[in-house]
Amino acid sequence: MNKSATADIYRLITEQMSDALIYSDRQGVICQWNRAAERLFGFERASALGQSLDLIIPEALREAHWAGFNRAMANGTMRLAGRATVTRALTAAGDTIYVEMSFAVICDEAANVIGSVAVARDATQRHLREKALRERLAESHKNDHHSG
Repeated sequence: MNKSATADIYRLITEQMSDALIYSDRQGVICQWNRAAERLFGFERASALGQSLDLIIPEALREAHWAGFNRAMANGTMRLAGRATVTRALTAAGDTIYVEMSFAVICDEAANVIGSVAVARDATQRHLREKALRERLAESHKNDHHSG
């Protein structure tokens, strides 16, 4: 397969995958935003490209996000690399949703850090179910202590 065909396949995979894919450069500027990211966050590609990742990061999480992001860009490694984590994100409608995200630092052929990629999926319903279950278990545990 030639380089052009390979690039086309990568583009098709990125566009047709069911999870959101967001690639940002070293400064945290969004450079890639696939269709699934449009569906998940509600921002059209054209309005997301060139924006800071703050577009989808809730205000309360930004300081911690940027500290981790800048450390990853400097060190070439991420604490969460390869492990999915559930966090909050903002949508175009201004809603906060829960997303499961995994991250990776991206390096060029010379091993220089050039950016970061995140893959995300909606985890809001799962988060709400788990929260309700924890609350029921806590209530049940509290009731067990009061009746015994």
